[in-house]
Amino acid sequence: EARNEGTVRLTNVNVVKKGNHWVVMNRQGELSLVDDIGRPREHYGLQYGARLMVEDGARVTAVDVGKRPWPVPSGSIDTIVSVWSGFRGVDQPSLDEVDRVLRPDGRLLVVHDYGRDDVSRLRGDLPEYGAWSRRDGPFLSGGFRVRVIHCFWTFDGLAEARDFLESAFGPAGRDVGSTLKRPRLSYNVAIYHRTRGGEEHPEVAVGAGAAGATGAGVAPLFA
Repeated sequence: EARNEGTVRLTNVNVVKKGNHWVVMNRQGELSLVDDIGRPREHYGLQYGARLMVEDGARVTAVDVGKRPWPVPSGSIDTIVSVWSGFRGVDQPSLDEVDRVLRPDGRLLVVHDYGRDDVSRLRGDLPEYGAWSRRDGPFLSGGFRVRVIHCFWTFDGLAEARDFLESAFGPAGRDVGSTLKRPRLSYNVAIYHRTRGGEEHPEVAVGAGAAGATGAGVAPLFA
């Protein structure tokens, strides 16, 4: 999730272009976001097989999804990425603004927790764990498709995991920690994706291991 505006710089990254994304072909590369005078503002490690919807030199601009119109020219954006706090559900005015700024084959990616994992047991009954991911929910019934990324919270040992869970989540953390057999918690992340206008896209280009980013255009949305 980008917290700053700037320009993408790829370091020690070998990529192969596939459709409208790039696949990282080496390990231990890095994606950085640098400001207008070249100072690094953010760093993201990239591993073999990561899929990027960004190329070196892409411009990243952060905007507030709730303040419309966005300060972005119409038809200028390849990819919009909204991370957790944006698009909590789907509202038509926001989708209309998305379609205004995207290029004809542009993509909107919305990242949320998916649930059906250990982490969801810590946070209680949230809409992203049920209603949002159903076929009749706001995303899948509204022209989106979904890709689920299976991740883990990992710890050095069971004792460390249980101590952290109880200190961070109280009784719920203690209960989850008591059921662990290995020092890790399963964590599923949903990426809801939609082509401009809700049209079917010929190729899905979403995957794990990369920071949210644009294509070659001006700016994505980070919210």
